[in-house]
Amino acid sequence: MQQTFEFYDALYTTMLEQYLQSGMKQKTVIQVGSATCELAAGAASVRDEFAKLIAASGRDDIILKQTGCTGRCAREPIVGVFRPDQIPIKYEQVTIDKVQKIFQEHVIAGRPVTSLVLDKKTDILYSYVATVCSSSRCRSEEMEASEDLLRRRLQALQVPAGTVRIFPGGCLGLCEDEKKGSHRTMMVLPDKVIYAFADESQLDEIIDAHFIHGRVLKKYLTHTNFITEQFFSLYGDVAFFNKQTRLTLRNSGLIDPESLGDYVRNKGYEALAKILQRNEPAYVLEQLARSGLRGRGGGGYPTGLKWQFAADNPDPVKYVICNADEGDPGAFMDRSALEGDPFIILEGMTLGAFAVGAQQGYIYVRAEYPLAIERLEKAIAVAREHQLLGANIMNSDFSFDIEIRLGAGAFVCGEETALMYSVEGKRGQPRIRPPFPTESGLWGHPTVINNVETWANVPTILLYGADWFANIGTVKSKGTKVFALAGKVINTGLVEVPMGTALRDIIYDIGGGLPPGRTLKAVQTGGPSGGCIPASAIDTQVDYDSLAAVGSIMGSGGMIILDDNDCMVATAKFFLEFTQSESCGKCVPCREGTLRMLEILERITTGHGTEEDLTKLERLGDLVKKTSLCGLGQTAPNPVLSALKNFREEFEIHVREKRCPAHKCSQLIRYEVRTDKCVGCTLCARRCPVGCISGSPKKPHTIHQAECIKCGECWSACKFDAISRD
Repeated sequence: MQQTFEFYDALYTTMLEQYLQSGMKQKTVIQVGSATCELAAGAASVRDEFAKLIAASGRDDIILKQTGCTGRCAREPIVGVFRPDQIPIKYEQVTIDKVQKIFQEHVIAGRPVTSLVLDKKTDILYSYVATVCSSSRCRSEEMEASEDLLRRRLQALQVPAGTVRIFPGGCLGLCEDEKKGSHRTMMVLPDKVIYAFADESQLDEIIDAHFIHGRVLKKYLTHTNFITEQFFSLYGDVAFFNKQTRLTLRNSGLIDPESLGDYVRNKGYEALAKILQRNEPAYVLEQLARSGLRGRGGGGYPTGLKWQFAADNPDPVKYVICNADEGDPGAFMDRSALEGDPFIILEGMTLGAFAVGAQQGYIYVRAEYPLAIERLEKAIAVAREHQLLGANIMNSDFSFDIEIRLGAGAFVCGEETALMYSVEGKRGQPRIRPPFPTESGLWGHPTVINNVETWANVPTILLYGADWFANIGTVKSKGTKVFALAGKVINTGLVEVPMGTALRDIIYDIGGGLPPGRTLKAVQTGGPSGGCIPASAIDTQVDYDSLAAVGSIMGSGGMIILDDNDCMVATAKFFLEFTQSESCGKCVPCREGTLRMLEILERITTGHGTEEDLTKLERLGDLVKKTSLCGLGQTAPNPVLSALKNFREEFEIHVREKRCPAHKCSQLIRYEVRTDKCVGCTLCARRCPVGCISGSPKKPHTIHQAECIKCGECWSACKFDAISRD
């Protein structure tokens, strides 16, 4: 297949010429997020307003571009303004009113609007931004932190304050094991160069040349992989992003998700061209096995081993499936990946199909994701048009195509056997395994099923090699993992970090910690199938084995932060309500066991629980885990059992004292009037929906407990702090 790389070269050359002819490299680019979350925050109106201003200005050196979700959810819509002569500037929570200011002051006049900058910490406009690697892998314990060293040398060389902004960033991917502790690295913007230096004298040379005399010092320049350089060059000056390592989301927030040109110019389809040129399916299988990639959908099964089973099956008809049925509450990793970079999923599936010998693939995606579906449809059509899907891909002998199948929102269809039944048009219910899908799957033929994140890693692994990928993460958990960081944390959003990163680093370094006055209580990982990790275990690493050891799972990547205002009993009940309602009902342990567990939790949260109920809850949970048919039932008790194990005292207070310490279980709250503070304003009595509060004006009132429905209206309405709740 010697012609395949010639095909890719021609495609890349065409896309590059189009880019150069557009003059984008020399123009100012305004980049507006266009994912579902961004659009919900008003991004479409913001983009339209920019388009009007550009047209009115008559300027032809300004380009407006859409992109996928950056992952910084709480600050959307996010707008990037990239001038060739400036540090990239990102603006947060942009509204139509702010567009005019950004356009006139920054786009036209070249003066960034510091008050609107994303995660703004200062009003100073620095000449340079230096993002230094602060990863523990890059230095020995006795070494001075790189950011402290740089700050100290800048002062010693009398570089004026306001010249260099220093950011402690994540790993730049330049520290091989044998070089650990022997050198340091930093990226400097707006020049987009990376320096590697071994000691203070070399750093002083860099400071003198670059920060004092404005000259790039080629002597100490180095390069890392294309992915890291691209991402850090645009987002290395934002603390939320520069501690991340983006592989799955390598293009999200950087490229136009509907542009094949953008994808190809960012090394898209290069891996496929190399593999088809080599024409050795066994090589792909060997690389996947060596990489250590494990399924990111929750099970963590070795991807290379799964593919090998399918490849070894003599059946000439085989299928590959992308499981995009993202059903976990609070999870949006797959949606964002599909909306931000659909081509990488198509390329990953095509590579997988070549490895196992499949000619047809399906993407099973939730119908509730209309934008993801639309962009997948467009990407598939464009890929077919450019001979990247269909017959004789890239002029090779290999043919493969992809179709989309819509799911109706059943959580159980995330289980692979139920998903296949749904694709076939049948009721989505799991079946007994074996046979496993790689033996007998879709329509009885060998089938490889992986989720969105797993497929997205495949092109990157084959582009840079198994050893490169295996160098990221831990011994048994390789690569990175995407988490949907939510709950009581300042910086909510999508986070992609190397496996083995501590929960503490995710919550406090990237997430920004908890709001002022709040205390971390627990971290819930793995969605409704996961567990509740107590604050005392905050240094737990996020990898398959470490999370399992503390009673949780990786799952698809949900991570919810709970604080001292959250009730662990109510939290366990919330997740069990979800899994119980989503049970397909096929097997008795899941159908009946989860219902009985939910009834026990209902008794506990309404003041009717007994200590015997806690024993029953544990025994029943263990039984459901051991005897349920599929993964939904086998993991449904996890949130309850882990909460009971780690927060048993809270359960016991609910049972023994009939109260909820966090005041979340409404039926366990007692509202009373504090006579020393009540002024008799009558507001509580007027707001009470059942009229259980009596009293005369200007005199203390009384709540009649037998009639109180625990709604809390009186407590919310009182302006004198005269209502107590216990």
